[in-house]
Amino acid sequence: MSNTATLMQSSEGQTSLVEQAQQCLQQMGVAAGRLQGGDLPVFTPISGEQIAEVSQTGKAELEQAMADATAAFESWRQIPAPERGELIRLLGEELREHKETLGRLVTLECGKIYQEGLGEVQEMIDICDFAVGLSRQLYGLTIASERPEHAMRETWQPMGPVAVISAFNFPVAVWSWNFALAVVCGNSVIWKPSEKTPLTAMACQALFEKALARFGKAPAKLSQVVVGDGELGKVLVDDSRMKIVSATGSCAMGRKVGPAVAARFGRSILELGGNNATIVTPSANIDLATRAIVFGAVGTAGQRCTSTRRLFVHDSVYDDLLEGLRKAYGSVRVGNPLEDGVLVGPLIDEPAYKAMQLALDKASEQGAYITGGERCLEEQGAAFYVRPAIVELPDSIDNVKEEVFAPILNVFRYSDLDDAIARNNAVPQGLSSAIFSNDLRETERFLSAVGSDCGIANVNIGTSGAEIGGAFGGEKETGGGRESGSDAWKGYMRRSTSTVNYGKELPLAQGIQFDF
Repeated sequence: MSNTATLMQSSEGQTSLVEQAQQCLQQMGVAAGRLQGGDLPVFTPISGEQIAEVSQTGKAELEQAMADATAAFESWRQIPAPERGELIRLLGEELREHKETLGRLVTLECGKIYQEGLGEVQEMIDICDFAVGLSRQLYGLTIASERPEHAMRETWQPMGPVAVISAFNFPVAVWSWNFALAVVCGNSVIWKPSEKTPLTAMACQALFEKALARFGKAPAKLSQVVVGDGELGKVLVDDSRMKIVSATGSCAMGRKVGPAVAARFGRSILELGGNNATIVTPSANIDLATRAIVFGAVGTAGQRCTSTRRLFVHDSVYDDLLEGLRKAYGSVRVGNPLEDGVLVGPLIDEPAYKAMQLALDKASEQGAYITGGERCLEEQGAAFYVRPAIVELPDSIDNVKEEVFAPILNVFRYSDLDDAIARNNAVPQGLSSAIFSNDLRETERFLSAVGSDCGIANVNIGTSGAEIGGAFGGEKETGGGRESGSDAWKGYMRRSTSTVNYGKELPLAQGIQFDF
């Protein structure tokens, strides 16, 4: 595969983006014929050009997929959990072997820098390792019964087919968080990726099929990928055969998915928007805070649900911190995400760019001082590269409550920690948050019941970059869902409480007498 430094310099270079995508897919087992002649064009944000054309899933195909998922579940749930874990171990091996190839395809399709693409695949490998261990630890409980010669226990059982609806910004990792756990828990999975990033989903399915062939004793339709827009997702959301719907996306999407799944008494795992804040206190290590804030705000071109979008800085350190931030932003290299040394790739598409500019225009009208935010590398035509923006808002504006999926950092002053925490919480979203402080009282207050109300609350690290060992998710309009580590596996299983009478009498609970 050629060096990527000249990919965007000529029409020949642009063609090589197409060739790279096709080579990546073919190396992972996706047939070349599946990339042409379809009705859904796929574009790379690197240049804006079309790199493939795939076929969308029709209604009849989707109906068959759901029927197949149901049959696969009925078979797979009978396989012992440790054996199910062996299949995920084999998937982890395939991911290790193809890490560089899949990481490159992630970059080609969603535009994040190559190192972040590799990091995303590493998350997949890590969750496979976690799930393999979990397959031997799906623990229940034994519970003391109040009745003599009775035993009570709680067990966890497979739930049923799982629909995973994922977003473009993490086109493979979020699927794996759900998929690895769902499969070791005994469920089948149908995956509907974003229509902007179907190629990486096709690649993951091909790698899983390699693992499936090596495993040799699982139903062929245990995992399926369906390709299409929101209407396809709506069918999955509304169908009672899909016992669990795990959906990652905007709060607006969650407002549709949550009620629809609840209306049929299904279970939803919602991972929605995040308007994440960092608080910098007088005792903070400013250099440490600056590095974390820059990565959190500009990484993935600000297109992470955990991106740092709001910054509350104490008056006493405001000037020093902002001086360092402006200097750091000035050194951040924007460009082709496949090139070494680039830290910020393109926005996903033109609508994302327009949303960013609309937010900056509004801030300007409110009297904000803006550094950056302009489009750059315009010579790349249909690609949308932007300088990350620092927005210093006037004292009359004390918060920003809307999430904009772009590299915009809104900066505010504060003088009282409780006020900063209150402003951290005074938004509809509740995903991630961070405080930089060397004062134990400040950090413990931030982590306490009167502190951050987010699902993630960090001390002296930024808002993004969560590890798979902890349950990932947030509160309020972020949806309340939890994926990945800790006991998030329980979301993919049903709980059963059983009482066994091993005696000859029938005493009733609560001492009730019922003689006849």
